[in-house]
Amino acid sequence: MFLNDDFLLTTDTARLLFHQHAKAMPIIDYHCHLDPKEIYEDRAFSNLTEAWLYGDHYKWRLMRANGVPESHITGDASDYDKFLAWARTVPQAVGNPLYSWTHLELRRFFGIHELLNETSAPAIWEEVNRKLAEPAFSRRGLIRSSRVKTICTTDDPADTLEYHRLLKDSETAFKVFPTFRPDKALNIDAEGFPVWIKRLEEASGLSVVSYASLLDALRNRVEFFHENGCRLSDHALDVLRYRAGEPADAEAIFAKRLEGGILSPDEITLYRTELLSALIGFYHDKGWTMQLHLHAFRNNNTPMFRKLGPDTGYDGLNDLPLTEALSKLLDRAECGTGLPKTILYSLNPGDYPALLALMGCYQKDTPGKLQLGSGWWYNDTRSGMREQLTLLADNSLLGNFVGMLTDSRSFLSYTRHEYFRRVLCGLIGELAERGEAPDDEMLLGQLVENIAYNNAAGFFGFPTGE
Repeated sequence: MFLNDDFLLTTDTARLLFHQHAKAMPIIDYHCHLDPKEIYEDRAFSNLTEAWLYGDHYKWRLMRANGVPESHITGDASDYDKFLAWARTVPQAVGNPLYSWTHLELRRFFGIHELLNETSAPAIWEEVNRKLAEPAFSRRGLIRSSRVKTICTTDDPADTLEYHRLLKDSETAFKVFPTFRPDKALNIDAEGFPVWIKRLEEASGLSVVSYASLLDALRNRVEFFHENGCRLSDHALDVLRYRAGEPADAEAIFAKRLEGGILSPDEITLYRTELLSALIGFYHDKGWTMQLHLHAFRNNNTPMFRKLGPDTGYDGLNDLPLTEALSKLLDRAECGTGLPKTILYSLNPGDYPALLALMGCYQKDTPGKLQLGSGWWYNDTRSGMREQLTLLADNSLLGNFVGMLTDSRSFLSYTRHEYFRRVLCGLIGELAERGEAPDDEMLLGQLVENIAYNNAAGFFGFPTGE
């Protein structure tokens, strides 16, 4: 039966582990793209399309694959017509995780068990919209009902963190902390780099006229973020190259860029290497966890990029070499101040074995100090999650894994944690069924509870009592 209580749970052990151990655990969503302003203002959603389809490029890609015109995806069609276009797409998505996620969200949040299709869409639209008007279905209401204890948003170093500070004083059921994402500092070749430097100056109160003063300003922002509860950094390293240099080299490259000069690929690589290495030292000093998101291949389809901009469903995965540059980066940090706790994600699952082997070279002091990040983006599927978990268990310690995250812009995405927990329990249940794990509820139940929540709660060191 579709989405019954035991879906994805194929053994007695899996069912026991999920229902008695994983199901009721709270959630730490340590990487997402929710807007802290939206969380603070806590407005009701105007309709299901706003809650479900705005900004969700996962759904947009499937709608395009179903021949839906762009007017009914990101264009000027009405919200109801966009919802109908999604309802027509869903029946074709059997086997895709979005088919399960769509119906999980309808069931868990709104109590709707009917399958979504063109026929059922009008009644579902009316029922969900009626509930979305109730206070319990506001932004914060959805977070609370999902038993979320901690949310880490993704924030630019020049952000004021105004809404994080307001939330700290107003919300008690869950905490919202910033994550330090300095991509704009590293992307020296970006057209808007000089404008961003001005924003950094305003935020830090420091004049940024040299590479040395850039480091001072970023260190200032690291301190500010830390004071406001930040315990993680994050980097989108779509292409990772390594080229070491001297401080004078970075100074010359920074000055050249501010003067309007065109940088060579080697100059860009050297600057990014030096700045990233400096930032890693900052993170280590503050006891933060560094996240590296590797090997996205962004902004394919030039006409649509020009029309819609980034993060609209036109990204793929990269297959460039990775190991040598990453090894040099990690080794340089270890030879210096030392590596911070680190989570390595790759959009290309072919990178997993190399990442796991490299991680093992730098593990020390902290259980699971280096982590293979959960199945990310295109790997955020049953098979992708199982591959990540299986390779992690094969090559490291599954029991130290910090578990799932949503990586989402949607307030309805918390059912992904349930999906992940079912996949996890299903995998462990199969190990027990084959005699590869003991039939020991205490051992396996604790393992599941730790991966679902406890490991993340202990690993990141979030502020308490604030």
